[in-house]
Amino acid sequence: MHNKSVASSENQMSAPPLRYDWSTGEILKIYELPLLDLLYKAHTVHKKCNNNSKMQLASLLNIKTGSCPEDCKYCSQSAHYAKTTNLKSEKLMELDSVIKQARIAKSKGAARFCIGAAWRNIPDDKSFQTVLKIVKEIRSLKMEACATLGMLNESQAKDLAEAGLTAYNHNLDTSPEFYGKIISTRKYADRLKTIENVRSAGITVCSGGIIGLGETKIDRIGLIKSLAKLKPHPESIPINTLVPIKGTPLEQNKPVRPIDLVRLIATTRIVMPKSRIRLSAGRSNLSEEAQVMCFFAGANSIFYGEKLLTTENNIEDEDLKLLEDIGIEHE
Repeated sequence: MHNKSVASSENQMSAPPLRYDWSTGEILKIYELPLLDLLYKAHTVHKKCNNNSKMQLASLLNIKTGSCPEDCKYCSQSAHYAKTTNLKSEKLMELDSVIKQARIAKSKGAARFCIGAAWRNIPDDKSFQTVLKIVKEIRSLKMEACATLGMLNESQAKDLAEAGLTAYNHNLDTSPEFYGKIISTRKYADRLKTIENVRSAGITVCSGGIIGLGETKIDRIGLIKSLAKLKPHPESIPINTLVPIKGTPLEQNKPVRPIDLVRLIATTRIVMPKSRIRLSAGRSNLSEEAQVMCFFAGANSIFYGEKLLTTENNIEDEDLKLLEDIGIEHE
């Protein structure tokens, strides 16, 4: 009887209102809650606003590798570090090859297929026409299509929308204050402008960040605050932990503690209750227990497949087994 009344009481709780005016102090207060209290609060919000028994599986394919003119200090694909990372640059993949991979991803349970290309901005040439064809073909497979191709203008965003693109990924990476210490070839305002162009075209926004870059706790709060200012909030928020890559300026950075990742996910869930939080790069370094804590804290999507752009990811069968063991179905 008692259990029934508790469940009834929880079901009657209303979902929290969406806010776009969070202050640094408010977010910091949430972030610094005792961990178990933070987890309880985040999970309560998650259950109210989302189906916490479902997980979206997204597959990511690099369709054009390396030779990027940007100097992002974490990235092996930057031309600035090509001599030290020894990453082999590859031209844009052929349409048929990409769709073959999309079909495989779908057969293994992926609901969203994401394509990435190492460009500073989308070139207005036949490469872009190929991308548009790829998007149309992915959508014909009844999959969501996401792309991360660098900066784009209003016209390109409209073309992608007409092709059927579901979402465009353009991460803010970190706080506005710390951003300049990681990237000098593109301004924070440039990233926000691309997101604005995506939103104006009617494409959903996928935007998050990376922790482990050497940022402070306040920088992590600043990232959440910047994302929460976007109206509406990004439909998808990838949370990445740095995978230090040999030959990049951040190769010696210390690994992020799983507890810090859980705190960030829980805080993000409370501040942006209805956004899909995607547990992304660095997941292969987490134990199963740490991943489950991330799911409890509000992460409801994972990148699925053995490679994320140029870094290793979890094995698909292991992911499916873990989800089955904890009673979460994939969409």
